[in-house]
Parts: sequence; structure tokens; C-alpha cells
Amino acid sequence: MTELLKDQVVVISGVGPALGRSLALRCAASGASLVLAARTQSRLDDVAKEIVDAGGRAVTVATDITDQASVENLVEESIAAYGKVDTLVNNAFSVPSMKPLARTDYQHIRDSIELTVLGALRLTQLFTPALAESKGSVVNINSMVLRHSQERYGSYKMAKSALLAMSQSLATELGPQGIRVNSIAPGYIWGDTLKGYFAHQAEKFGMTVDQIYEHTASNTDLKRLPTMDEVSDAAIFLASPLASAVTGQCLDVNCGEFHH
Repeated sequence: MTELLKDQVVVISGVGPALGRSLALRCAASGASLVLAARTQSRLDDVAKEIVDAGGRAVTVATDITDQASVENLVEESIAAYGKVDTLVNNAFSVPSMKPLARTDYQHIRDSIELTVLGALRLTQLFTPALAESKGSVVNINSMVLRHSQERYGSYKMAKSALLAMSQSLATELGPQGIRVNSIAPGYIWGDTLKGYFAHQAEKFGMTVDQIYEHTASNTDLKRLPTMDEVSDAAIFLASPLASAVTGQCLDVNCGEFHH
């Protein structure tokens, strides 16, 4: 890969076995040094080992982004490790309630907003001094749920819509300090998590995984689904010098399923 992030320090929240891992590995392959954050230390260690074994640099900091002291520790550890931070990727995710809004538990909605929106805000607030010094950027991982109002996605759309509005406001507020704030809105992401879901659907409806894939992909212009690496590469673009004049934007990565 071209080293678009050469000499950059990238902090990624919500690092696990799915998109967080891909983001970390692709950023490392693009030349970045990584700070990996999530609540589960073992997951962080697994991803860090992959990066280091491939010749990259990565440190891990077990972090609860809903806790102020925990995020303050993440900032301190990041600066201690590298002396600077260039990019913050807010990737933390919780499984959304899949009930109609009329039957969704209020606490579930509160928990979703606490993690998705306020967690990202807390990270951005506390990393702002470092990002201002480096004239860095924030990339918030959003979702194609922004583009539709399908049944059972109401509470998820509420949280992700608030994240987008927050991102746009932060772009305006932090722009004078040289900080860019952008978003990625992936569609279905082809990887192990989605493969497992499609396998469940295939068994439920007496179909094959390939048939479920083809049916889902038929709604896209490219007749396929984006991979985790393709979503990660879009985030790398927004973090890189190639996007130095891009802020306040939301880049959809859905193979053309939705247009805006």
C-alpha cells in the first residue's frame, strides 16, 4: 500500500475482530503508528501482535470511552508513547436495538447514545489539544442507516444521526484550529460478522449464503458489497493529506446502494 499515513499517529477506538481490526491493519500498512483502544485487552493484544509481527508499531490501552478518567488515561498514554496524535478514528459500536421504536426500551436508547455519540464526543474533546497541535483530523464511523428508515432500525438511526450532526458541528467549531472532522457511512460490510448473519438468514429461509449475498448485493450499483478493507481505505483517505481540504463531510461506502 502507498504510505498515505507515513509518520502519522492514529488512535482507533472500538478495536475488535471486525472493522476495528481492519482499520488498524490498513492504517499500519499505510505507514501509521497505532494506539489501539477498546474495553477488552485480549482483543487489543491480538491486533497489536498482528501489526508488530508485520513490522508496524502499535500500543494498546484498555479504555471505556463512556468513562472520563479512562479516556483521560488513553490521551496520556498516547502522548507518552509517541509524543503526538494526528488522527482519531471513532469506531466504537454497540449492537442496536432491533425493535420498533414504539417498543424500544428507553435505557437501550440511552446506552446507544452514550457510547456512539457521547463517547465519540468525549474522545474528541480530550484529544483536541493534541490534534490542534498536529493540525490533525477526526474520522467518525457512521452507517448507511442514515440513508433509510427501514423498520426496526429506529433507535440505531437516532444515535447515528446524532453522531453525524455532532460531526458537522465539530467540523465548524474545530476548523479554526486546523482540525478536520469527517464521517464514513458504510453499507453492509462483507466480513465474518455479516457472513455469520447471512448464514443464519440462509438457514431460516432455506437458502444458501450465496443466494442471500446476491439478493442483498442486487440493491447496489456495483452488485456487490464493500469489504472491511474498502471501508477502512475510505477512512485512510479522509485522514490523509489527500483530503487536506475536506471537512464536515460524510463519505458513503456502500457500492452505490444509496445516493445522497
